[in-house]
Amino acid sequence: MYPFVFSKPGTESAALAAGADGGRYIAGGTTLVDLMRETVERPSHLVDINGLPYRDITVTPEGLRVGALVRMSELAAHPHVRAEYPVIARSLELGASAQLRNMASIGGNLMQRPRCPYFRDVHSACNRRSPGTGCDAVEGDNRMQAVLGTSAHCVATHPSDLAVALVALDAVVHLRSTEGTRTVPVAEFFLRPGSTPHREQDLRPGELVTSVRVPAGPHTRRSGYLKVRDRQSYEFAIVSAAVALDIRGGVIRGARVAVGGVATVPWRLPQVERVLVGARPGRTTWTEAASRAADGARALSGNAFKIQLLERTVRRQLTTIGER
Repeated sequence: MYPFVFSKPGTESAALAAGADGGRYIAGGTTLVDLMRETVERPSHLVDINGLPYRDITVTPEGLRVGALVRMSELAAHPHVRAEYPVIARSLELGASAQLRNMASIGGNLMQRPRCPYFRDVHSACNRRSPGTGCDAVEGDNRMQAVLGTSAHCVATHPSDLAVALVALDAVVHLRSTEGTRTVPVAEFFLRPGSTPHREQDLRPGELVTSVRVPAGPHTRRSGYLKVRDRQSYEFAIVSAAVALDIRGGVIRGARVAVGGVATVPWRLPQVERVLVGARPGRTTWTEAASRAADGARALSGNAFKIQLLERTVRRQLTTIGER
């Protein structure tokens, strides 16, 4: 490790002032501490925010509101979340190990850095870690890299399972800084790499995630998360699918589908949703809708299999949720 300042402000205003002065916020630290140990990140000032009042889980007829410091395991175990928003609970249960879920915060989960091995190897070229150096993953070992939302500058997948569920449910992120508060739709919070892959979230200097809000709707109860991975536990997704359906009177009235493990950001599939809405549930509908899942995908030398696997994963999850 290297020398750095560690502070634990007693008030929200003090914490935000430290962030505005260049401090890095830390809660569970399950990502940032690893990156510091590997010298991928070297912040000079860590600001411990665990004393701030962002720990409430509130379920109302209007929706779900989750404080940024709620732990993953706490949200996954909440009885109302399990009943009303099962896609969220399941995405959390399938993420990380039990020990990490007990430590990791909801806000920190959304702020995860890429798990690309080239990003975490300081001797490799990586535009996210060192802008302008190149991307060794493009011509290297790219089996786990993205096929959607990529650019010539970065092909790393987004690591969060929870974020996929939140994008599917049209969640909103609440942010705060010394300049005030604002809200950003989760789908816009995560930035595609383009020519600036080091900018991963729509965050202004010193801003802090304070909570996440998920609107209620008839689709949230009929929802779920499927994660395909190389092993059954403590592994990142090769492909994942979050599906939420509103089916009434034998017709699909609303559909929300997002995928992970295949894109540089949590990826919504409006082309799949358009096929579903207004159709009748059944094998033909699931197959036709899933056939659009990989629209626009671009494979690298080692991950073309993800395109077919993506279609199959979406079809399987549509069938599972649609025929409950």
